[in-house]
Amino acid sequence: MPPRKSPVSPADSSPASRPPAGLVKASELARRSGVPAATIKHYVREGLIEPARTSRNMAYYDPALVPRVERIKELQRTRFLPLRVIKSVLEEEETESEDEKVAAAIARMLVQTAPAATRSRDELIASGVPVEQLDWLESMGIVTSNQDAGVRVYAGDDLEILRVLGAARRAGITADMLPVTMLAEYGEALRNLVRTELRLYREGVLPRAPTADISALTEAATTLSERLVVLLRRKMLVPTLRALSPGRVSRPKPARRPRASREA
Repeated sequence: MPPRKSPVSPADSSPASRPPAGLVKASELARRSGVPAATIKHYVREGLIEPARTSRNMAYYDPALVPRVERIKELQRTRFLPLRVIKSVLEEEETESEDEKVAAAIARMLVQTAPAATRSRDELIASGVPVEQLDWLESMGIVTSNQDAGVRVYAGDDLEILRVLGAARRAGITADMLPVTMLAEYGEALRNLVRTELRLYREGVLPRAPTADISALTEAATTLSERLVVLLRRKMLVPTLRALSPGRVSRPKPARRPRASREA
């Protein structure tokens, strides 16, 4: 007696219920990637992955997305990054140019570590920041404002630069002592330093770094180089001052106290 065939439901046999050739449903993509189906849908909502084809009630995915889903989970698990940052990481990793990868990683690190406060241009002027100072700083590219609902605002490192200048004035370092235009010299000196940093990184790190590690290495180098520059500057301040001085800088010795006379 021939074996009985398993019954096939109409839904299973319907051509409309089967994925298009080469594509899979979200449940199958989830199974191959080792994540819940709800995670796949969450990644779609966040713009991290996209269906290859959609119908009225179903979305179908390219199985080639499996490594991408696995990479997203790895970045969440090992680096605790939010999805919006992971999206930038993935976009950067898909870029062919190493320089663009490095630039994207540095930009992401700077955004993550910059202060979150914002101030409008009108608020800064009302607090005492001279209009001509703001205009000059912007013209030199030292600070940059952004438009927010039609209002010019300063944020992050740009706002912090303005705050440091304000703190200098409050400490008694007047504009006659150190005018804001001195930042042009600072900028040129630091631009040369940055060129040196990037040259050393491109020549020393990038040729020896695995492609998958470029982002992490760039982020670490950005943080560590800032600390290193601050420390080296501290070490060099006094020796450089002495080297620039026409004579040796010395503090006056305290006056000697006269010895008490001994009684006979």
